[in-house]
Amino acid sequence: MKQKYTIIKDKKNKQLIIREFAELDKEILSLLCEETYEQKMIVAAIKSGQENLISALRTNNLYPPGIYAEKIADAVIELYATRAKESEDLFFDDLELLARADKSKPRVAEKPVEEQDEEMDELLEDDFESDYEDKDQLKKLNSSLKVADDEYGDTNEES
Repeated sequence: MKQKYTIIKDKKNKQLIIREFAELDKEILSLLCEETYEQKMIVAAIKSGQENLISALRTNNLYPPGIYAEKIADAVIELYATRAKESEDLFFDDLELLARADKSKPRVAEKPVEEQDEEMDELLEDDFESDYEDKDQLKKLNSSLKVADDEYGDTNEES
């Protein structure tokens, strides 16, 4: 899914507005969420560091993944650092996020095939108790079905 975050520094109302859009239909971005923050809170969060800014920006309705949140925080810091800029658009594609996450995962070293075969052989070994081998066959079976041994091979060869 493709996403767009529009970050607006509203000087008139002394607010920061973040709008989250997502591509729900092909090539059409739909507004998912709009959050408004007081400028004093944002400036204080910027001064206390990026992690605090990210925490201040995240809400129940707007909770971007870590990589997106860092870029949003960087854009907010840049907006407040420059006077001329009043808005910023950030575009993200979840496929890129998944590709990065896959590359950053530590690979678990797989065991050589020979070792796997040995473990598999151990699982397949017949190591059940010998008591069961010596048991007599079932002597009496209470069943309503009766099979006549003589009738299996008898077929009418004339037809």
